[in-house]
Amino acid sequence: MTKPLWNALKLSPLLFAATLFTANNAFAAEVKQEINQDVTSVAQLSQGSTDSMGQVTSVSQFSDVQPTDWAFQALQSLVERYGCIAGYPNGTYRGNRSLTRYEFAAGLNACLDRVNELIATATAELVTKEDLATLQRLQEEFSAELATLRGRVDALEARTAELEANQFSTTTKLVGEAIFNLGAPFGDEKANGTGIDIDDNITFSDRVRLSLNSSFTGSDQLQIRLQAGNVPNFGSATGTNMARLSFDNDTGNDVEIDKINYAFNLSDAIRVKVDANNGEFWENIPNFSEFASSGRGAISRYGRFSPIYRQGSGGAGITVSFQPEGSAFNAAIGYLAGGSNNVANVPASGAGLFDGNFAALAQVGFQPTGAFNVGLTYARSYQNNVGGVNLFSSTGSSNASQPFGNVRTSANHYGAQVNFKPSSKLTVGGWVGFSNAEARSGANKGDNADIFYWMANVAFKDFGKEGNLLGLQFGQPPKVTDNDIGAREDNDTSYHLEALYRYQLTDNISITPGFLAIFNPEHNDNNDTVYVGTLRTTFTF
Repeated sequence: MTKPLWNALKLSPLLFAATLFTANNAFAAEVKQEINQDVTSVAQLSQGSTDSMGQVTSVSQFSDVQPTDWAFQALQSLVERYGCIAGYPNGTYRGNRSLTRYEFAAGLNACLDRVNELIATATAELVTKEDLATLQRLQEEFSAELATLRGRVDALEARTAELEANQFSTTTKLVGEAIFNLGAPFGDEKANGTGIDIDDNITFSDRVRLSLNSSFTGSDQLQIRLQAGNVPNFGSATGTNMARLSFDNDTGNDVEIDKINYAFNLSDAIRVKVDANNGEFWENIPNFSEFASSGRGAISRYGRFSPIYRQGSGGAGITVSFQPEGSAFNAAIGYLAGGSNNVANVPASGAGLFDGNFAALAQVGFQPTGAFNVGLTYARSYQNNVGGVNLFSSTGSSNASQPFGNVRTSANHYGAQVNFKPSSKLTVGGWVGFSNAEARSGANKGDNADIFYWMANVAFKDFGKEGNLLGLQFGQPPKVTDNDIGAREDNDTSYHLEALYRYQLTDNISITPGFLAIFNPEHNDNNDTVYVGTLRTTFTF
């Protein structure tokens, strides 16, 4: 084969294998394996990922090679006769992927090494004189590529040694997210009865998260997340928390330790997660929402997922998830204590693990097919009045947050969530929830209140371009439908309308224009409609 003819070819591994077999040669990917291992070592040190290849002893080990494939006999001979064909860790050969001249040279060199090994071990009868002549001719033709290849290997070995000497950690991977947001609320008067106009100034703000994810056994994970930001709370600007953004966070851009948790497998079907601080049920168990991510999902706080998962938000505790292999059912139970509405975790009365704020949750999920998911959830919560009662974590009306005022409040919460994917590009879902709250102190001790909420949403994936998403949501934020304290009932109904379009600029950068409208905010039709516009740019790394 002449070099001009070779230059005109773009061989796949299957064609490469067939060519070798036809010529009675023993080419393989052993040298390529060594190079890939060196490249993988560099990648593991710098990115924590791996795609290394592994030696196989039988062609049946390749899940993507069938006896009906035209090159099956060639692969079978190269694997079982010479033992110098490698595959990927997931059991595939990827025979249709293009092969470069360097990779061909690597395979050739691997077979030369194998031939030398056979000769050294007195098994040279497996190699014919014609085999050796052909291999010698190909070796001479590709001598330049082999020399270049040796130089690349030497350079990789030097780089790997340098990285090993200066690596950050062999167990920890850094995952980052940075949000730049241009946003503004607008409308007429604030929804708090003051008659003051909405603060409609345009703001430019950011939120940055750096997560250090460590694994010690391969199946466990220790997460330490750092966070800083200056995204304003639009609830203050509009007079209603219904207008809050999903990613608002204002630390004055001071860095804080946002999360510390550890998750591990108790068995193949049971996973345990322990939250040391700022625990969130929605992160620990399925939430059945396409819009749950604050950086890539809904632009509003209420639009991310059902408020039932915000019970116990910010607390410390444990969550146990059950997912039997092959079963359509899954389940989870959890307990979080403390939370953002409590004082610092000090051993004071009313601030402990069992006598302060807490939430206990249980959920059963059903997934008969990959396209349909439904979850039924129950939570029991208790909040004292030390840090201020906020029953739904600022996703509904002020009456829903404090149905009896700032007094100790307990509640039973019931929720149903659904997610249906009729096709790979369309998802329809939503949630509905009901809560019964009871005053546990104050002049109205023993009074009860009912709160109701719902949401429907649709997501169009790959809309306009692969990776893009068009999302629409419409629903009713938490509303007090009945209260023994009549003055704290919500007599009208607010409606939440949200639209967003996430444009995937690159694999790591997305730009999301979004629009939010709250009709009759605070469930009061005397209040003017509140609008929020955002342009969120999210960088992931």
